[in-house]
Amino acid sequence: MTPRRLEFTSIVPRPLSETWDFFSRPENLEKLTPKDVSFKISSPVQGVEMYEGMVIQYRVSPFPLFVTDWVTEITQIEHHKHFIDDQRVGPFALWHHQHHFRELPNGHTEMRDVLHYQAPLGILGTIADKLFVHRQVAGIFEAREDAIKRLFP
Repeated sequence: MTPRRLEFTSIVPRPLSETWDFFSRPENLEKLTPKDVSFKISSPVQGVEMYEGMVIQYRVSPFPLFVTDWVTEITQIEHHKHFIDDQRVGPFALWHHQHHFRELPNGHTEMRDVLHYQAPLGILGTIADKLFVHRQVAGIFEAREDAIKRLFP
């Protein structure tokens, strides 16, 4: 399977510095992730701003009756511009997630995500991706959009 590329853009009605402060703290990931994914951070990240080389461990249930560990590493950061997380251990054969931030003239922030992912298990993963993985991944970002509206009224 060729990796999938997805892009999502959100407008956060806050200045860039405030938006960056929120999104650069791993502890806030749970606030942005849908409840049905059962996303729980197991690393001690409370009050820690992410940094290059930071490894974050999670427990996640991306699909009913399937619970797995997920480990990502923050591989690149340019403060107030972007950061990248790459899966080291987890449910995907590939997970490369770029988060880009840009201040808008009205004082809001544009946040653009570029995600490259690939389901595991070769042809079985390709079939699973077509049947439900792609929809599940896109749903996480759609739910995050709702969370942004709720957290930043």
